[in-house]
Amino acid sequence: MLFNRRKKAIASSGLAAQELFAEERPSYDPGYDPENKRIVTLVSNHASKKAYRTRGIEDIGASNNWKGWLYLAPVIILVAIFLIYPLINTIFIAFTGGYEYATGKFDYLTFDNFTYIFGLTTNAAGGREINFVNYAIPNTFLLVIITVPVSIFLALIISVALNSIPWFKKFLQTLFFLPYVTNSIAVGMVFSVIFDTNGVINYIFNTSTTWIYGADPKLAYIPLCLYIIWGSIPYKILIFLSGLQGIDKQYYQAAMIDSTPHWKVLWKITVPLLSPQILYIMITSFIGSFKEYTHIVGLFNGPGTLGTAGDPNMETIVYYIYDNLSTNTSYAAAAAVFLFIVILIFTALQFWASKKKVHY
Repeated sequence: MLFNRRKKAIASSGLAAQELFAEERPSYDPGYDPENKRIVTLVSNHASKKAYRTRGIEDIGASNNWKGWLYLAPVIILVAIFLIYPLINTIFIAFTGGYEYATGKFDYLTFDNFTYIFGLTTNAAGGREINFVNYAIPNTFLLVIITVPVSIFLALIISVALNSIPWFKKFLQTLFFLPYVTNSIAVGMVFSVIFDTNGVINYIFNTSTTWIYGADPKLAYIPLCLYIIWGSIPYKILIFLSGLQGIDKQYYQAAMIDSTPHWKVLWKITVPLLSPQILYIMITSFIGSFKEYTHIVGLFNGPGTLGTAGDPNMETIVYYIYDNLSTNTSYAAAAAVFLFIVILIFTALQFWASKKKVHY
């Protein structure tokens, strides 16, 4: 009996000593440890550090990154050559004086190119620029304000109508898309004939209004805006139709059960669900309208309606850039930088406004 008691006392004291001097087992959560980028595995319940086993993670994606960069290399090279370098070079040219278009040489760096195009200073010959502020900027902004909202609205209405017509849908889509693939200059010649003094419009309405050549600039905006809108609608219709076909039909069925008016269905269901496409169309339309050039050439064969040299009454910012590109490259570059900043601001404002209005 005494022997058994002593044996139990020794055993209990030994266990206490073992617990006293035993190493504290580290506490880990089995699984992936993102902080140390390793996998922790529980291999034993024994009170020791070896109760857990850790091993590193092989990042297969990181090890194959070079393949992705290799696939992207051709595109990156082309973007760098034809987009990034021209952009940086244009910004640099905008701050140079005496720049030579052919050799790329310049005399000095200056801010005078920007002050000159805005009519604040004169050039070396004492001349002052008035066309950029008086014609190019107002014409460009006016075309943007008129053509972008009207073309988006018409494209949306036409898209909704086409989407609700099961018969001849493909034929009508092709018909509406034809202006987009037609040469702009050729279409401009057709519009010139239609709006000529002896053209179709005056014949139909029995008038003798001068719309294009020799017309008042305010009146000349009518055929120009119609020409721009007509040419820009097809692409917008294509985007809107693709978005409409992705809308769940249950929304329209529920609205039909509730006898919701068509205009309310359009405003409360179609427009919100098409908001991503509308945002994309708005951004691309603003950018395209700010770069308006082809339609001016196609319709008026120059920057004015009077047909005389130096007539700039229909000139736009891009037309001003092309007009000065070879003779006054620094002024053209300064105008291009100004246009780039304007487009950047408008795009940023649209993205900011879309945070509450666009639903994905």
